[in-house]
Amino acid sequence: MHDKPKKKIIIIGAGLFAEEVADQIGQGEEYEVSGFVEGINREKCEKSLLGLPVIWIDDIELLDKSSLAVCAIGTPQRQNIIKLALSRGLIFTTIIHHRAYISTTNIIGIGVIISQGAIVGAYTRIGDHTILNRGSLVGHHVQIGDYTTISPGANIAGKCLIGNLCYIGMGAIILDGITIGDNSIVGAGAVVTKDVPERVQVVGVPARIVKQL
Repeated sequence: MHDKPKKKIIIIGAGLFAEEVADQIGQGEEYEVSGFVEGINREKCEKSLLGLPVIWIDDIELLDKSSLAVCAIGTPQRQNIIKLALSRGLIFTTIIHHRAYISTTNIIGIGVIISQGAIVGAYTRIGDHTILNRGSLVGHHVQIGDYTTISPGANIAGKCLIGNLCYIGMGAIILDGITIGDNSIVGAGAVVTKDVPERVQVVGVPARIVKQL
């Protein structure tokens, strides 16, 4: 009996995080990486990455039409290239590492990447194209918006609301029931004890606003 063939997947992004996501995909049984798409530095298209081609965003029509896609750009600014890729006809999928724990009561969006060791509690919603990096912890009844990045080791307690296009830094702690407004940044190691408005950067213990974005 023959093994079921793997689906082709292309990775948008050609940096170090893209290599990590390719490794994660390679550990699974469902997908096989067929190449990378670059939309920032065209010089990266002049050589291969992990032995696979790097295609400029405007040339993605040359790729296998059956390939699915995922974006491995770690910042919320990936929104722009994802929208461009969607306009070129790419269809996105979600990648969940086999060593992540995701409750069956959760709602997971399209284009999400959930890495090794991540844990997501019950009745939580993860928005489209959001990244939960290594060892991130997300509590029960949390809502996370689209294009948000949760960095390695961040710990989000229950009933929190994390907006769209947010960046939660490595090791940050967000206490129970906190709201983080759209387009805001929580610095690495910060402890958030009260709501954070839109378009600000907070750092420290307890977290305080240091910049308007």
